[in-house]
Amino acid sequence: MIISTTPQIEGHTIREYKGVVTGETIIGANFVKDFFAGIRDIIGGRSGSYEKVLIEAKETSMNEMEERARQLGANAIVGVDIDYETIGQNNSMLMVATSGTAVVID
Repeated sequence: MIISTTPQIEGHTIREYKGVVTGETIIGANFVKDFFAGIRDIIGGRSGSYEKVLIEAKETSMNEMEERARQLGANAIVGVDIDYETIGQNNSMLMVATSGTAVVID
């Protein structure tokens, strides 16, 4: 399946629009608390363990969105948006949400 942030896919014609598809992943409280504490300690550096967790959350959300598109009979998703938000009491959780339009391309 082709997944793109653009509204069209070069070299392909959109034959049918199947609808909006989404994927969501929420990372629990300990991760977010540790993440923001770690930011203070890492100034100027990178935290590989936290990056891995964020990448995994994004990939899980993308995979969920892709599966929903397949269920609709789509073979591509266009206009994809990825959003990271803190939610919950005291912003204790991180949500990764993806959305796009499921389409059939030639």
